[in-house]
Amino acid sequence: MTLGVLAVLGMAFTMFAGFWTDWLWYRSVHYSSVFTTMLWTKIGLFFVFGLLMAVAVGVNIWLAHRLRPPLSAMSMEQQSLDRYRMGIAPYKRWLLLAVTALVGLIAGASAAGQWRTWLMWVNGVPFHQKDPQFHLDVSFYAFDLPWYRFLLGFGFATAILCLIAAALTHYLYGGLRVTSPGARATAAATGHLSVLLGVFVALKAVAYWLDRYGLAVKSSDFKATGNWTGLRYVDANAYLPAKTILFCIAVICALLFFATLWRRTWQLPVIGFGLMVLSAILIGGLYPAIVQKFQVQPNEQAKEAPYVQKNLKATREAYGIDDAKVTEYAGKSTTPDKTTLRGDANDAASIRIMDPNIVSPTFQQLQQMRNYYGFPTNLDVDRYPTKDGKEQDTVIGLRELNLDGVPKNNWINDHFRYTHGYGVAAAKGTEATDGQPVFTESDLPSKGDLPRYEQRIYYGEKTTTYSIVGGPQQEIDYSDDSGEKTTSYQGKSGVNLDNPINRAAYAVAFNEPQILYSGAIGKGSRILYNRTPKERVEAVAPWLTIDGDAYPAVVNGRIQWIVDAYTTSNGYPYSSRTTLGDTTADSLTATNNNRTVVAQQNQVNYIRNSVKATVDAYTGEVKLYQWDTKDPVLKTWMKAFPGTVQPRSAIARDGDLMSHLRYPQDLFKVQRELLTRYHVTDAQTFLTGSEVWQVPDDPTNKSGNAVPPYYLSMKMPDQSKQAFSLSTTFTPNGRDNLSAFMTVDAEAGSSDYGKIRILKLPTSTTVDGPKQVQSQFNSEQDIAAAIKLLKGGDSEVEYGNLLTVPLDGGLLYVEPVYVRGGGLKYPLLRKVLVTYEGKTAFENTLGEALDKVFGTTGATTTPPDTGTNPPTSTNPTVQQALDDAQKAFDAGQKALQSPNGPDWTAYDKAQKDLKDALKRAQEAEAKAGQSGGGKNGSGKKS
Repeated sequence: MTLGVLAVLGMAFTMFAGFWTDWLWYRSVHYSSVFTTMLWTKIGLFFVFGLLMAVAVGVNIWLAHRLRPPLSAMSMEQQSLDRYRMGIAPYKRWLLLAVTALVGLIAGASAAGQWRTWLMWVNGVPFHQKDPQFHLDVSFYAFDLPWYRFLLGFGFATAILCLIAAALTHYLYGGLRVTSPGARATAAATGHLSVLLGVFVALKAVAYWLDRYGLAVKSSDFKATGNWTGLRYVDANAYLPAKTILFCIAVICALLFFATLWRRTWQLPVIGFGLMVLSAILIGGLYPAIVQKFQVQPNEQAKEAPYVQKNLKATREAYGIDDAKVTEYAGKSTTPDKTTLRGDANDAASIRIMDPNIVSPTFQQLQQMRNYYGFPTNLDVDRYPTKDGKEQDTVIGLRELNLDGVPKNNWINDHFRYTHGYGVAAAKGTEATDGQPVFTESDLPSKGDLPRYEQRIYYGEKTTTYSIVGGPQQEIDYSDDSGEKTTSYQGKSGVNLDNPINRAAYAVAFNEPQILYSGAIGKGSRILYNRTPKERVEAVAPWLTIDGDAYPAVVNGRIQWIVDAYTTSNGYPYSSRTTLGDTTADSLTATNNNRTVVAQQNQVNYIRNSVKATVDAYTGEVKLYQWDTKDPVLKTWMKAFPGTVQPRSAIARDGDLMSHLRYPQDLFKVQRELLTRYHVTDAQTFLTGSEVWQVPDDPTNKSGNAVPPYYLSMKMPDQSKQAFSLSTTFTPNGRDNLSAFMTVDAEAGSSDYGKIRILKLPTSTTVDGPKQVQSQFNSEQDIAAAIKLLKGGDSEVEYGNLLTVPLDGGLLYVEPVYVRGGGLKYPLLRKVLVTYEGKTAFENTLGEALDKVFGTTGATTTPPDTGTNPPTSTNPTVQQALDDAQKAFDAGQKALQSPNGPDWTAYDKAQKDLKDALKRAQEAEAKAGQSGGGKNGSGKKS
């Protein structure tokens, strides 16, 4: 008994610990209303539907028992059941309670899982758009129909359970007989079971009626288009009338079952039920098949065209692609003298040669500083002003905590001492020096062009474990030449562990008993957990779908994680469905788990980027901002969770946050997948499939996955200046040549934000697509030889993002080439590939490659020889520095011309020595200038 009581108490406290820690966490982030709304909704649904199910089943068992016949003249069959009746008799009241409680618990738990459906139904707002078939507001399908279907399913489950419970009770007490001669059922049992069957058939009638509306959101396979949603010709002209007829037959059949209360015979209900089954086969199955075979198939395009037109319109509206602007684009330059385009190439785009998906190891090697820091696998691209105030594309990453690099892993180190990352590393996207990034923010503590900001990072993408901060145990802050610096967390986030109940609850919740008794926890100790930006946003807004890529930005002296979030629906009539996990997959998500949509297998047919969220990297504070002010799904959730989402105007109050918001990648990938088919607005063209496109595979690797879209500041033909954009390419279905180029204005706050532009290339001419361009790069003899030289020894060549830029009717392709090897653990930019109008260059810098392609200079693929004598000076200090610089330069050239391939380690050392020598020469000359006029012995400046 004692062990049993202890076990029950242990289970109860475990359940309490989970509930209590959840409540404490929501209260700590100031979203306790989300927790209480979900909790009370689940409790309400649990008790209401659990009680309904329990009462329904209990009443029918009680009624069947009360209607039992007298057992004075028992048959042999009933005599064999007598021992069961005798065994149940002393416990029948408790057994009834147990059965009803069990079915009530199961039903209540199932209903509690429908809290989203309930909240959307009770808070739904109209779309002010009507479906073309039944002329009902879209909100009926998005918010009402799912709830009605749940109620119908609950009704069916209740009717079946009541029927089974009543039949077993009648059988046990003699109301039903199986083997005994004479009547098989008493009149009372017949009436009781007939009513239950009548309820079941009546529910079937309701199901037939709802199925009529369900046709507008029904998915089916359509060979002309693949996945299809909505009514087709056979649905409107066969299934719809069939459902109406079956509804009428089911109502009549239900009335016949109810009539047995007076007639006391099964004959008419059985005939009616048989007629309903036969009608379902003939009218609901055979008739539509005949219509499809003999009316639709002989003239499918003409029959289906009106319904395809409805699908086209609805799908484009539901995915926000109805305003996509498709423009014919020549694909060939019309300028005879290509040298005049050299300047236009600079204006067309700020071509990014720092690939954020390649240079993370370079950031790691050059800016990690300590082994317990780390950068994400894929860095991010953002915009930051230069010193002259102009915006520039910047590759940015945070120096986050990496516990794998802690010198000694133990509980104190992992959870008390090493608690946070430190600082931002950022580099220009368009420049490189000696193959390395040109950092605009670097070192530890970080310094550079960014304004001063709080550098400690307690919340980040790599921070997946809990930390206990603010107590007696000091934290490692950062290390510099003078040693380790310590700190103690001063933020207000996390849960206070002063309370012993809190400590006990977290000890149980985290399965870590040391939390309960450790001396490292004291007054002021706080526990931080749920620390990744996506986790926090998803927890405070569980009704949102989170974008796969949260990115950091320095805003108003803080590091803020910016998270894009979507409202979705599966009930937009006539809009084709897509699976988010499949649609958003590309070559990056295949190698990086942080770049996937959380709800991978969610099927949706409506999506909006309705919310922009931020997570403070120091305090963990979560803010939700309304972005799409017209989205009815967001308005519905804002009614359900009032006060959780701030109005869009609040973004302006948060300083320069707007300048860092951008168009989200996952939404763009969903839209581009839909636009492979739905760029067409004519039903006949759509049905022929002649204009179907596809997203090409990434040509820079062999993963076989789709090419990811790229952020780039560029100018489309109808734009007067560059805009921060997200772009991709399309190829014809089953071919590799280019069919279209797509871009969206990604700069939040601009008047064109979200505007989709598609440049459609002519089908009469062939323009190389990404795969063909990459193949051309690899097959050109001079380039192949140069790449082979770069691969010398143990070096590896890595191709960066293949960027596409429209220019003068043609398309400019640019691809950076990185080399990793020769003792280096990180890639360095060594060459840039450029092609335009069939002319290709493979040079050391982007400028040289563009010069060669447009014929403005005769650049070569090897470092140029200056052909001049090294400078001299009569100042011995300056001369020594110049001699050292010449030696470093010669050493670098020798490293590049090594017989076994370029020795990049030696080359990098030589470049550093060269910089150091030139710096010494400059300092010595400046010092001499202060005392003697700044000129050397020959009368010339060094």
